[in-house]
Amino acid sequence: MPILDVANPLSFFKGMNGTFADVIMVERDKDDFLEKLLPKAFTTFDLSVDACAQGMGALACRGGCASCCTIRVAATAPEILHIARHLRALSETQDKATWTQDLLQRLHEANDTTHGLGEQDRMEQGVVCPFIEEGLCVIYAQRPLACRGHASFSEKACVEALNGEEIAVPVSSLHLTVRSLIQNSLQSALRDADLGWGIYELNQALEIALKQPDIEAEWLAGKDVFASAMIMDVSPDEMAETFEAIKAMAA
Repeated sequence: MPILDVANPLSFFKGMNGTFADVIMVERDKDDFLEKLLPKAFTTFDLSVDACAQGMGALACRGGCASCCTIRVAATAPEILHIARHLRALSETQDKATWTQDLLQRLHEANDTTHGLGEQDRMEQGVVCPFIEEGLCVIYAQRPLACRGHASFSEKACVEALNGEEIAVPVSSLHLTVRSLIQNSLQSALRDADLGWGIYELNQALEIALKQPDIEAEWLAGKDVFASAMIMDVSPDEMAETFEAIKAMAA
């Protein structure tokens, strides 16, 4: 798999776009398609951050600190479907069924409160992610790129920002860059394969997914199943133009 060279991000985008395109072409009709696709994203994220982190300060992020977990989470369709599949499997496990129902109720309440809010309003609302329990993420292994890409150098600054203070939180630009390159190259590959390729608000999209048992099949058939949860900070047309321009520059 490609590893980011910070001096040549276009080459990394092109390499990841090709990696995702190959997996989609070979695996999309198989039951474990998502399990083949997403590890390419998550593993490459970790390897690229590690490869480029020399000289970077120590991160403050740790288990038990969920100060940033009030932000709006933007995710691709494969990430959302992967989490939905995980939650369905838990709900069918006898010792996890009640716990999962409580979790899904928190998801519903969070979506009901934050539905339609922009990124800044979402932070000011201060609603904690429904997947946080005792400061820990209960879907940590399945968490989207957006969560992996948000890393802070100061827990104190995060807490102060959460409490409403106007303060600049020092976050890792490396994590943000790697997340953006991988997420955008995945979107581009999905678009080329005529699959729903937008960026969607996680809570709303998960509620949609969990109410529709056949949603994976509909998405694989080309339907934009999460259209109503799409984040429109950048229009699809503008994103498509950007992807085409990047691919042309990286050719």
